[in-house]
Amino acid sequence: MHAQHMTDVLDRTVPVDDADVAPALAAGPRVRPRLEHAALYVFILVPFLALVVGITYAARGGGISWLDIGLAVVFYAISGHGVTVGFHRYFTHGSFKAARPLRIGLAVAGSLAVQGPVVRWVADHRKHHAFSDKPGDPHSPWKYGTGVRALAKGLGWAHLGWLFDSDHTDARRYAPDLLEDRGVMRVHRMFPQLTATSLLAPALLGWMLTGFTWHGAWTAFLWAGLVRIFVLHHVTWSINSICHVVGKRPFASRDQSRNVWPLAVLSMGESWHNLHHADPTCARHGVDRGQLDSSAAFIKTFEKLGWAHDVRWPDPARLAKRRVNALA
Repeated sequence: MHAQHMTDVLDRTVPVDDADVAPALAAGPRVRPRLEHAALYVFILVPFLALVVGITYAARGGGISWLDIGLAVVFYAISGHGVTVGFHRYFTHGSFKAARPLRIGLAVAGSLAVQGPVVRWVADHRKHHAFSDKPGDPHSPWKYGTGVRALAKGLGWAHLGWLFDSDHTDARRYAPDLLEDRGVMRVHRMFPQLTATSLLAPALLGWMLTGFTWHGAWTAFLWAGLVRIFVLHHVTWSINSICHVVGKRPFASRDQSRNVWPLAVLSMGESWHNLHHADPTCARHGVDRGQLDSSAAFIKTFEKLGWAHDVRWPDPARLAKRRVNALA
């Protein structure tokens, strides 16, 4: 890894001209756009249909067991924190340094969220910070303007539409450190297998823990597999869309990032989004009293265990300079 190159990527806050950038690098085999779009439709529509089926099934007496709920919570926590702690705060922003086993473990856990392979996720998010809410941002809700109709269209783009953009972010420019990491690249290329694991592991556990019943396998697959992925997808996408349109902005930032407190628990602290954009490398996003941030709690635990070090915890002086009332 080229440490200085990574620092340059992480600290970039001013948009740069993409005209001289080489064509996007597909880290791993490049998927044909039509095939990729078909896969996207599957992974957007199937979890939604699973939610409808699950609610209907439960209403008709098929039920949802405490085992299904427990498995859903466990897999949501593992895959969700894999994204928030791993893909986002660690790989994208370098909020802390991790021992090699934790580094690979976070890459695997984040992949279980089925939000795309690690290198592509990180490259997209670093580009988002380089151009946040300006031309070049992969998923700004302000893409089409500030009017009501333009913003409604922009919210749709930021939430889902951008996923179908065939113009992939250049991984060589935005994630060169990950491209040079053999372990991370191995996890990146294993994304299809990890997706299958994320769906089938709950079913296998449901089958085993109910005495090898197919009903136990089916309901666990439905709730802890597909519905869990549906909820996690839309919570994550809401950070891109809702958290750049509504909510409070207690800290000064160069974009429209905002705090949306109702999403704090489900987003594992990511919806304290305004502070994140004001201080992107900070390991804790919920810095004020009462702001729940389970991702920061995990990082603190890793630090205490000796698995993480050089954690960039909030600096009171740095925060004070960024508070809006301090700048008035």
